[in-house]
Amino acid sequence: MFNKDTNENIKEAETVIGPSIKVKGNFHGQGNIIIEGEIEGSVKTDNYLLVGEKSIITANVKAKNAKINGKVTGNIQIDEYLEIGNTAIIIGDINAKILSISKGARLNGKCSMNEQGINIEKK
Repeated sequence: MFNKDTNENIKEAETVIGPSIKVKGNFHGQGNIIIEGEIEGSVKTDNYLLVGEKSIITANVKAKNAKINGKVTGNIQIDEYLEIGNTAIIIGDINAKILSISKGARLNGKCSMNEQGINIEKK
């Protein structure tokens, strides 16, 4: 999913929450989700999550892969790869297998990287 540009992700999106949309509730999907608006509740997808620069999310977030550019207040659980863009503001704990944080991103919380799939040889 991350080898493709954002336009490809938008074309493949199952759910798009536009910039003028404000939603309270719990989302659970299997496809790609793009959030450009505001959400209060929880967000979960079995695939890719893209959070736009002006998005405001007050929710726990769970996804397979994600790119966050907006504001998230809540814990974030990513099974594979999490990319935090330079405009992101995250207030909450992060758990991801692979984590990338751009210069300028703001994070107030704990980060942990699970070790699934990592072969650590003990001596």
